[in-house]
Amino acid sequence: MEDINVFLAHAVELEREAARRYEELADSMRTDGNAEVETFFRQMAVFSRRHLALAIERGGFHPLPALAAGGYSWPDGISPEQFDWIGVDCLIDANNALALALDGERRGHAFYAGIAAATGDPEVRAMAREFAEEEAEHVAELEKWIGRYAPQSAPALSPLSPNAHPARDG
Repeated sequence: MEDINVFLAHAVELEREAARRYEELADSMRTDGNAEVETFFRQMAVFSRRHLALAIERGGFHPLPALAAGGYSWPDGISPEQFDWIGVDCLIDANNALALALDGERRGHAFYAGIAAATGDPEVRAMAREFAEEEAEHVAELEKWIGRYAPQSAPALSPLSPNAHPARDG
């Protein structure tokens, strides 16, 4: 990607999508009764909207190009933050919601980092690196949350589990 305005158009769409997805995950966590993860997802939506505002602001006073759906250069043909939403409903649990969000953030990071590595335009490179660093922070934060939630919701070992230790358990 060699045009800063095309890069910014991509960033605007990516961050708009991320904010919307985080709001959907937050709503699911509200339905699930998990206020802590709901609040976290709402904060992540705020961060995405800040990135969105930054991308729009960086466009300056001239409008960014309006790209048709097929005009975006997305990996796999879809926005990196539009992760697999099959199963996102009122029944999704915190672990699965966090895992979906992590996947989206990793893909967003890879998208920006890939542009930074491939572009010959110094302005695009600098901005893509900046956005990649912010996405890396989101990845790290989600990994912390997953580390916090995974132990809480891990199923107890059944006595018939191959990992159960009767000598120690009994």
